Amino acid sequence: QVQLVESGGGLVQAGGSLRLSCAASGRTSIIYAMGWFRQAPGKPREFVAAIRWSGSTTIYADSVKGRFTISRDNAKNTVYLQMNSLQPEDTAVYYCAARRRLGFVVGLPNDYDNWGQGTQVTISS
Repeated sequence: QVQLVESGGGLVQAGGSLRLSCAASGRTSIIYAMGWFRQAPGKPREFVAAIRWSGSTTIYADSVKGRFTISRDNAKNTVYLQMNSLQPEDTAVYYCAARRRLGFVVGLPNDYDNWGQGTQVTISS
């Protein structure tokens, strides 16, 4: 199994930045891709970004393209989400997820096998 722990959430003003981290442990050798999702109150869980565990392939939701950057440090088994130019509509609980199945199919929650507990991101206007 794979365990995921997010950190780095908080409260920032609009226009500010945050960097989220997701530390993976356990059988990290079986991870194929990692993703970030977010969920605002009363809304479904929304795809934000994903990255292959090996290689450089990344993909972003249109709503965050150009503002957010996903990256990874395999030596630390950690994936990051750098979030710039944050807006109130970015307020949500952010979750990281691991996909163990082959194939870079990463846009839906069901594409992933393991989830972290989430970290709250709040943007004030």
